Amino acid sequence: MKAQTPQVDCSGPTYAPNSTYHSNLNRLLSNLSSNASRSDGFYNTTVGQNGDAVYGLYLCRGDTAVSACQACVSQATKDIRQCLNYTRAVGWYEKCTLRYSDADFFSIEQDDPTRVLYNNGNAADPKSFMQLVIDTMNVVAKEAAYGGSGSKKYATREQNYSSFQTLYTMAQCTPDISRDDCYNCLRRTIGEYPNCCFGRLGAIARAYSCNVRYELYPFYGVISSLPSPRVPESAFASNDKSKISAVAMIAIVVQSAIFILQVSLCFLCLRWWRARKNASLPKTAEISESLHFDLDSIKTATNDFCPDNKLGQGGYGEVYKGILPGGQELAVKRLSNSSKQGVLEFKNEVVTMAKLQHRNLVRFLGFCLEEEEKILVYEYLSNKSLDNFLFEAENKGKLNWSNRYNIIEGIARGISYLHEDSQLKIIHRDLKSSNVLLDEDLNPKISDFGMARIFQADQTHADTSKVVGTFGYIAPEYAMHGHISVKSDIYSFGILILEIISGKKNTSFYASNYAENLATYAWKLWREGTPLELLDPSLRNSCPGNEVIKCIHISLLCIQESPALRPTIQFIMVMLGSHSVTLPDPQQPAFLFNCHRTDSNNQASFENSSDQSTGRSMQRSVDEDPISDMYPR
Repeated sequence: MKAQTPQVDCSGPTYAPNSTYHSNLNRLLSNLSSNASRSDGFYNTTVGQNGDAVYGLYLCRGDTAVSACQACVSQATKDIRQCLNYTRAVGWYEKCTLRYSDADFFSIEQDDPTRVLYNNGNAADPKSFMQLVIDTMNVVAKEAAYGGSGSKKYATREQNYSSFQTLYTMAQCTPDISRDDCYNCLRRTIGEYPNCCFGRLGAIARAYSCNVRYELYPFYGVISSLPSPRVPESAFASNDKSKISAVAMIAIVVQSAIFILQVSLCFLCLRWWRARKNASLPKTAEISESLHFDLDSIKTATNDFCPDNKLGQGGYGEVYKGILPGGQELAVKRLSNSSKQGVLEFKNEVVTMAKLQHRNLVRFLGFCLEEEEKILVYEYLSNKSLDNFLFEAENKGKLNWSNRYNIIEGIARGISYLHEDSQLKIIHRDLKSSNVLLDEDLNPKISDFGMARIFQADQTHADTSKVVGTFGYIAPEYAMHGHISVKSDIYSFGILILEIISGKKNTSFYASNYAENLATYAWKLWREGTPLELLDPSLRNSCPGNEVIKCIHISLLCIQESPALRPTIQFIMVMLGSHSVTLPDPQQPAFLFNCHRTDSNNQASFENSSDQSTGRSMQRSVDEDPISDMYPR
């Protein structure tokens, strides 16, 4: 990726070739080019007003010399003219970015779209290499946002990869956005790497407001600040002015050799110091440091946890809405002192969420662990959780069948990422409707990873004496015997599908003496050949029956008693995405009515904890897994 091909993207409505907007755009591009000599490498300006205004900026990479910045911007203003008649465009180059639009985008963080280029080469151990990339990029992101090179919001960082190789990383934001917005943009852009570039030896990911890059070679000015060697002028004195004397040549060679030796020693010392510093810190420390929010900032954002900002309350504490000075909205989860989630569970959620990035997982922004406060900070989602739409009377009817099917597919994608595609192999262990949040477009995002269990890449199951989860969603082999596997989550997903289809809660469902819960009722209807009676009454005249029956079929496959018979998440994705695949016949579901049974071997007692949003929850605690037992993949 040493020679990058420029990318020019055109978008937006079109304009007339001889319009005022066209004239203003030409003036804007000329202004950007003529102001490319600024030492800070950034300039934005507006030409025109009202509907004909054009907004534009350029940003040069933080280490780029003024002359190189001028050359890059000059070329970009020429290339971007290929977007003839388009009101918006952006040009991506190795040393600069140039953008214009008919809408004011100054000081507004935008991490979409993301453009990625990567090397064709692959690391010998892609899992450990990607782990190193993400860990290092998270640190350099914080340095760029909150430290960096002055006001440039630019930072670089090197990290040892092997005895002979160094990882070089870079992060940069447009200087007009806030520090918090910069950090969030960088974090989300870094989150593209596991999906697009797993194991690749180098990649650059660009968004409108920020960009990140890593390589195994120095692509920025690593030693550009070192002084040049000085050679005495007398060394060049000679009777023959057309030649350098032998004495002068010896002086040049000797002093150059000394300079190279000094540089080499400095570089080796620097690498040794960084290696020693990094070796003294646990891997999770860098992650935690890069995500830390100070308590005063959180108090300011939530108006000191004002009751008016309270979004809800669960067994672990309260959730508040917060707003940062830059306008970004947050969901602040404040764990109560009486919560059963201790420091170990808290760290488990922080470390787990720091390593997970997917569109169907709630976006984790940071944490605070000060003055006996344990606080988790997430993106704010205005539609709150799925259970509000399924079970609350005032919201019933707001989810049509298309919404519900998309939610089922989105949750499946999130589970697939956790089980198969993320850096870590994650068993969620508490999948339920209140732990699925909805964004403004009703896209689902799985949340609450305090109980998540991390598996090794080749691990298929585990046993524990501490059972966690929520009654009604927990797989029976896990509840009764402490057996954990990916099929534990599949069982919970099956129950969740039944709730989405019926609009009824499994733990409080009652239809007749024959059906004690939603799962038994669904099985009864399936056996009787009337599965559509399970459907939410508000949908019965407005959805494709075959698709509903397929989803009921999938749910019954998920809740079969034998974990071996339950489908994998990959096969579930195939079944959801196809109308022709043949589904196996489901066997009888696992029915678990006695929620206080104690197994003599593992002594798992199901103590109920208060959870106003979900009803009864089983004992919630993390297994005896040390927080450092991370198995990247």
